[in-house]
Amino acid sequence: MGELNDSAAHRRVSPRLQNVPAEKRPFYGSPKRMADETKDGVIRTKKTKVAKPPKPPVQSSKPEAEPSKGEVTMESSESKVTLESGESKDCVDWSWYTAADLPLTDENGVSYTARVRETLRAFNLHYLHHVQEEEKRCCKPENGSPIKSPSKKPPKGPSMSPSKKTDKKNDDEPKKQSKRPDLKALSEMLKENQILFPEKQIGHLPGIAVGHQFYSRAEMVALGFHSHWLNGIDFVGESKGKVEKFRGYKLPFALTIVVSGQYEDDVDNAEEIVYTGQGGNDLLGNKQQIADQVMKRGNLALKVRHLETDICASSVDNLALKNNMDQGIPVRVVRGHDCVNSYTSKVYTYDGLYKVNNYWAEKGVAGFTVFKYRLKRLPGQDSLRSKQVNFVRARGSKVQAELPGLVCKDICNGLENICIPATNVIDKPPIAPEGLKYINSIIVEKDVNIPPNAPGCSCKGNCTNPLTCSCAQLNGGDFPYVSKDGGRLIEAKAVVFECGPNCGCGPGCVNRSSQRGMKHRLEVFRTDYKGWGVRSWDFIPSGAPVCEYIGVLRKTDEVDSLLGNEYIFEIDCWHTMHGIGSREKRMCDVTIPNGDAESGFSKLSESEPEFCIDAASHGNVTRYINHSCEPNLFVQCVLSSHHDVRLARIVLFAADNIPPLQELSYDYGYELDSVVGLDGKIKQLACHCGAVGCRKRLY
Repeated sequence: MGELNDSAAHRRVSPRLQNVPAEKRPFYGSPKRMADETKDGVIRTKKTKVAKPPKPPVQSSKPEAEPSKGEVTMESSESKVTLESGESKDCVDWSWYTAADLPLTDENGVSYTARVRETLRAFNLHYLHHVQEEEKRCCKPENGSPIKSPSKKPPKGPSMSPSKKTDKKNDDEPKKQSKRPDLKALSEMLKENQILFPEKQIGHLPGIAVGHQFYSRAEMVALGFHSHWLNGIDFVGESKGKVEKFRGYKLPFALTIVVSGQYEDDVDNAEEIVYTGQGGNDLLGNKQQIADQVMKRGNLALKVRHLETDICASSVDNLALKNNMDQGIPVRVVRGHDCVNSYTSKVYTYDGLYKVNNYWAEKGVAGFTVFKYRLKRLPGQDSLRSKQVNFVRARGSKVQAELPGLVCKDICNGLENICIPATNVIDKPPIAPEGLKYINSIIVEKDVNIPPNAPGCSCKGNCTNPLTCSCAQLNGGDFPYVSKDGGRLIEAKAVVFECGPNCGCGPGCVNRSSQRGMKHRLEVFRTDYKGWGVRSWDFIPSGAPVCEYIGVLRKTDEVDSLLGNEYIFEIDCWHTMHGIGSREKRMCDVTIPNGDAESGFSKLSESEPEFCIDAASHGNVTRYINHSCEPNLFVQCVLSSHHDVRLARIVLFAADNIPPLQELSYDYGYELDSVVGLDGKIKQLACHCGAVGCRKRLY
């Protein structure tokens, strides 16, 4: 057998964490539960406070670049600005301020990266629930009665007028789906006080590194990174609370700008941007300028006289950017790109802090007056991730004819829907993965009895109506998946019942999402410290099935005698459902069919599951996926052909929106000090996952 993954040694994997402190556990529960759990550091209902860095030394803020001929330029003084109160204030240079100056953890010791991740998971959970509601509302009734939302209330008041009755659509006609469930999700986040940084803050935010990608502006709002889902400029206004909090600053001033091609006059040269101010743009139409831009403070218009032209202001946002220049306040810059995988067809990348050097007014491409601002990227930050706004269709990495370090063109030998190459640029000479016979379906040992196929639903074609589908009733009265993006699991459950061999629906049914094989291009690659790992070439949306843990299905007591076997996955679905053996109990709104619940379960040990999957010599790509204390995948038990939870399928799903080329990982769920060697002594193994909230030990 080839070299084993260092972090996979003595792998006894469980679907949920065991005896891991609550504040360190990944969370996949409901939004309500997340809002209520204020002590575990996941999502807090109270406002988050981040310590402000000390004031830097005063330095010059003189612009480095001169405007072109004919520009009206307003520049800041070298080191002082005069506020409305008449006092003189130092013009701060923020070039010293980097992400390294930010706190890594909150006041309870929880890493901010974990809090960012959990906030986005809460957003995605709300989002998928609203997608499901829209699918129900817009679905043409099949298999019986129409689907009606239980929360839908009849309209009040007098009956509909005859004219309106004639215009009413036939109930059997499919309705048009709402395109913005993300905004509905955001409303839920605001209502339940789940915004991570509800107070506006200058500069970098903890847990959001340069290069972080958002898949909608609503995600930025959910974090408190950018407070407008439509506007390109987020600023601190002159409300009473803001005046008090930012005492000494001239308001308004900008915090974030989004450069995404909405303005035809924008110029983006990576480290330097000429940004067009806000206003006069047909954002919901052809994006062209249709009126003059202006600069405004309250209700008083600021007029600039140049070449006998009056520039009448209309936007506080433009004045905000001017005040950034005057006071040397940096602005966060986010770049937007087209992305077919995103639910908004865009992906937004945070590219760091920029300084406003100067601004001017000129006639734009369409002949209307616009304000332009020259922004220069502050030094000392991580490298740019998005060099320029190139409006290309982002489909992930293209397959190269010869990958660097390619040691195997396809480790699955054609057994999967797509090839899975293996690369190694670490070892000299490079070696390929060894010791595994690739299989794409479970091998059952002779002494393991698989139950007969369970009765199925009577749906025809695809299952669409949870009121009449017996499989949906097993899942608590609803389908666990939405059909968007080829099928996405709304939230993790104790167990998911999928349609099986005796169901009347076809292979395209949404309730068979994990049975369709791999849909994302994966690569096995050699890591520095963790042996082999797996990454995706494609974007993977949250809730999407990634791969199933495949191997030999054995009785657990048999593998204890196999010394050195480090690829054992215990099927502890029943233990997880009931919180046995210190396991975290998952949401369990499922119904175990009569007869199946008690069949043989009375003999279950409270400390050890009865069956396991052994992937030491026979397995698939999943055995190469590494552990992480802050994973981007989660384990889900799935039942499809039968209903015996002791023999559930183990499927890995995306816990987050996973960008291309990010390593895939899940939590192995070890209980610390749970591994004992042949000498009876407790064994320990260091964890090399590299997560900010790493527990430092795998076991």
